[in-house]
Amino acid sequence: MSKRSVLMALAALPAAVLAASAARAEIEVNVNRGDVQPLPIAIPAFGGGQVGADIAGVISANLQRSGLFRPLDPASFTDHDLNAAVQPDYPAWQKINAQALLYGQASNVAGRLQVDFRLSDVFAAKELLGQRFAASPENWRRVAHKISDAVYERLTGEKGYFDTRVVFVAESGARGKKTKRLAIMDQDGANPSYLTDGSSIIMTPRFSATSQEITYMELRPEGSKIFLLNLDTNRQESLGDFKGMVFAPRFSPDGAKVAFSVERNGNSDVFVMDLKSRSIARLTADPAIDTSPSFSPDGSKIVFNSDRSGSPQLYIMGADGSNPRRITFGQGRYTTPVWSPTGEFIAFTKQVGGQFSIGVMKPDGSDERILTSSYLDEGPAWAPNGRVLLFSREGAGGGSKLWSVDVTGRISQPMPYPGAGSDPAWSPLLN
Repeated sequence: MSKRSVLMALAALPAAVLAASAARAEIEVNVNRGDVQPLPIAIPAFGGGQVGADIAGVISANLQRSGLFRPLDPASFTDHDLNAAVQPDYPAWQKINAQALLYGQASNVAGRLQVDFRLSDVFAAKELLGQRFAASPENWRRVAHKISDAVYERLTGEKGYFDTRVVFVAESGARGKKTKRLAIMDQDGANPSYLTDGSSIIMTPRFSATSQEITYMELRPEGSKIFLLNLDTNRQESLGDFKGMVFAPRFSPDGAKVAFSVERNGNSDVFVMDLKSRSIARLTADPAIDTSPSFSPDGSKIVFNSDRSGSPQLYIMGADGSNPRRITFGQGRYTTPVWSPTGEFIAFTKQVGGQFSIGVMKPDGSDERILTSSYLDEGPAWAPNGRVLLFSREGAGGGSKLWSVDVTGRISQPMPYPGAGSDPAWSPLLN
């Protein structure tokens, strides 16, 4: 049974879930503070042998990479053989200053993997959350990601982003002769696989926000095309043939439309296609380069990049192309805008001199903040909760790597994928 086809069964354990408003934790991570200190959390190996230990290890790595949690060294643990049916020795965990405790048990029930876990507030000596997940044994990593999401949401008040995948362009070969294949992996770099064979150049893959479907550009000597690929069914289809070069596709928030650019005779404009009727509307008609459209979360507006003012800047217009207005006036060139899933920010790539940066600003162009800078940082992509961004970073010697940065700019780190990659895009949470 394939990973995609397996549906996870989730059943909350009524006795373990705290009730209503009284259930707010004494411990809580404030994600909106730029100076947040990571929460010390103890995550002993789950009961159930190696699979229990592996699940705890994935959860620990997920929470640590978020920058909001600090998993404690297991060598400091003195309360051993803890599982979901055992009451913790809270004083033992208090002694090592664990603020939260996550423990559990993995079992094989009629050929299915069943995992029960508990999350406790150590100093309040009370349970905050308890749940059970079930899956086929080969999907133990997805169970770990779902538990990570549940813990993240309980302690931060925001949805998690761990049970997701990342589509990107996997690169190999020398500069100028690179093979660029469409690739996909779990958000933690596990289970990478290739979706195209490298016979064409793949660019700008983008996920639908509503399904496991992607759109991307394929470049061949005879021209370019935009494709849709359903990852659940492996069905691929082209958006059709266009006069000119087509590029920079992106779904509307409801997944019903794709906006893209068409270049003809040196001029690029933004178009949108209704995927059901295949009708096409032209949204810009300026004698400049208009590209990189990205919808607002409610679908009413589009941010795009245009050099109509003399250099690449960001503009916002209605989703029908009405009332375009410039929102960037700072020093430098602004490109690759993408609206956050929450609507709070627009992320972008900015070039000033020989340095490229990833930044965010409010949709009116105010409160611009630079999150990362290097020789070449570009192509931001939001996590589904709007808390973390992926991007690609290239050094002066070449070779792009995938990186992540949180929205405060405090936590920037390479993605755990060993190969070269660019153009990342984050999936919605899996079902």
